[in-house]
Amino acid sequence: MTDLRTPPLNDGDLFSERVRQYAHDRPLRPVHILEAGCGWGRGLDLGDCEHRVTGVDMDAPALRAHTAGRTDLDEWHLGDLRTVPMPPRAYDVVHAPFLIERVPHAELVLDRFVAALKPGGLLLVRLRDRDTAFGFLDRRLPRWLRDPLWRRLARNGRTELLLAPEALAAGAARRRQDADAPGEAADRSDAAASDAPEAEAGGAAASETAARRRARRADAGGRAPEVGMPPPAVYEKVASRQGMRWYCVMRGLVIAEEYATRASLDALGAGTGLVGGLCRLIATLSRGRLTAEHSEVTLVIRKPENRFARVI
Repeated sequence: MTDLRTPPLNDGDLFSERVRQYAHDRPLRPVHILEAGCGWGRGLDLGDCEHRVTGVDMDAPALRAHTAGRTDLDEWHLGDLRTVPMPPRAYDVVHAPFLIERVPHAELVLDRFVAALKPGGLLLVRLRDRDTAFGFLDRRLPRWLRDPLWRRLARNGRTELLLAPEALAAGAARRRQDADAPGEAADRSDAAASDAPEAEAGGAAASETAARRRARRADAGGRAPEVGMPPPAVYEKVASRQGMRWYCVMRGLVIAEEYATRASLDALGAGTGLVGGLCRLIATLSRGRLTAEHSEVTLVIRKPENRFARVI
């Protein structure tokens, strides 16, 4: 396994650079990307690389509003991540930012992501580490105390961590405009027809086609959506540095890069004030088991070309 390091650049750029390099090494082939957690964040910056992006996430009002406002998705499906459409060996890259810590049955969901990856593909994961002082606070604080912390993240400009409330209103306005647009009724009928088999099989609760996405992109002028108030995190055991290391060993995956970051701690002013004091106190009382040195872990994971490969 790799040592924990500080990334040389911000994680969004890191992931985008790794995917661009992946595309460069495989010329004349479009890169198929699964945006896992499409209701959260902005996606990857792939420049002029030929690519196709499919989004999946849980079905919740805030996540649906953000997903509907995204212009970088060719199609998307919201619902139970244990059953939403993910064809086996269909994707070159699975991009999962801030998803693993907020979903139930996280290990089973990860198994589906790995199965959907082509051999040699990349699994790009960023998560808030449950085994940190920040992770402890995030999962233990009551909602009425937790929400003000996340609003402070928004005020401090951590847009990759939080979805601005005005983005949700903008998404609702776009949907009202779509409802009034000519031909939208036919598109909705087509989408409903395509979703019917998935619903009967217990699949996605919502989906969108590439045609509707392109129409929305034209209306939005290509603007990227804002990011939103996160659903309460679940923080299963795999949602940690050690949990992900264990998972990769057991599944025969290779961790190519691993970094620790302090984005959430820094955005909350962890060096001073109540949050910083609480994190230091938790780290002390836990005798270092819950560290206050980082809040997130970023992983670049590769699925081996040979399924009989083992991590040494």
